[in-house]
Amino acid sequence: MLIHHDLVLPNGLPLVIVPQPSVHRAVAALFLRTGSRFETARTNGISHFLEHMVFRGTKDLPSAHAQALAFERLGGTLYAATYVDHGVMSISVPPRNFEQVIALLGEVTTVPRFSDLEIERGIVREEILEDLDDDGRIIDADNLARALMYQEHPLGYTITGGLDTLALFDEPMLRAHHARHYTTSNAVLCLSGNLDPERVIKAAERAFAPMPRGSRISAAPPPNGQKKPRFEFIENQSSQTELRVAFRAVSEKDKLEPAVEMLLRVLDDGMSTRLYERICDRLGLCYDVSGMFEAYEDDGVVDIAAGAAHERATVVLKEIFALVHELASHGPTPEELDKAKNRHLWSVEAMLDDADAIASFYGLAAFADIARTPMARHEELASVTIADVRDAAQRIFRPERMTTVAVGLLSRAEEGRMERAVKNFGG
Repeated sequence: MLIHHDLVLPNGLPLVIVPQPSVHRAVAALFLRTGSRFETARTNGISHFLEHMVFRGTKDLPSAHAQALAFERLGGTLYAATYVDHGVMSISVPPRNFEQVIALLGEVTTVPRFSDLEIERGIVREEILEDLDDDGRIIDADNLARALMYQEHPLGYTITGGLDTLALFDEPMLRAHHARHYTTSNAVLCLSGNLDPERVIKAAERAFAPMPRGSRISAAPPPNGQKKPRFEFIENQSSQTELRVAFRAVSEKDKLEPAVEMLLRVLDDGMSTRLYERICDRLGLCYDVSGMFEAYEDDGVVDIAAGAAHERATVVLKEIFALVHELASHGPTPEELDKAKNRHLWSVEAMLDDADAIASFYGLAAFADIARTPMARHEELASVTIADVRDAAQRIFRPERMTTVAVGLLSRAEEGRMERAVKNFGG
């Protein structure tokens, strides 16, 4: 596989090309430096709303339907998503239609029409309402945990924003945000799959020529003012209590990052790993439990999520605490670490048949300025030792790094027991 790195179009857009002659699809993925961490309290949610509005047509595609039809006639459906610190727009089509779809992607991302703003505002409003109760309070445990962890910093903002900010967004604000973020200094284009490198380079040059260079958007790092565990209980009429146990972790370039990745794979990479085996299989306390590691350019989060019957919620929380303490004390077993490494290797091998996964890997690696291939990443993880994972657990699973949120129905006594368990973490 001959990867074309370090390509830059005449207008400054970084381009990565990953030919995969054996697959039957071709993928274009544009990564953008946008998202809630680059917003203010007044503009929170505008990146997500702009992502929606980009689907509303262009000069030559006068409606959302016309735009969707243009892509789907070529064999694919345009995908877009907004995350905390980046956005992505991608499309997968039969190789014979790839140059045409690159042209469409360039048109959609550089000259959006911004039509039917009020219709799209209504759609996004429905999306925001999914995370609110009848009184307009946020009840999404993930959003609540990030807000409690990061306080007023933008890493604690929701991606969708709130109903109050949504009501403020107008076409001039959207165009200003587009002009600032949809620039070559804040983007990476990755093309993968069954393609002709020379032809797709020329196609990308034509398609993205209107994209301005702009200047790279900066982001302030979050403060480190936490001294003790944080806890919040939100009462909500529901059949279960949702738990989130979140820890401030490490950034994507921290030397400990590979060990934290392996720590999470020991915790949650299938039904035989520690979280599921202990809390679901052995104790029968939950239907499901999961862990996640999300790294940013200057910080990171390790998050453990579970939903349980209200009367079991504190028991589940204590079992999660016991589990992370065990990893911090002893690390994983050799068998656990070997299995995690083997499963990662198999995922790397499977990626060779998946043009979408390849585009995501190489695009995000270039976007984050992390020069690596899938196999280089595997070698990085394969070098992690039991001691490395234990050290990572000791650094992260600390009281001053922990935030716990519960959303559900707890008696006053049960809420008190849960809060004491949080306060005693690490004690």
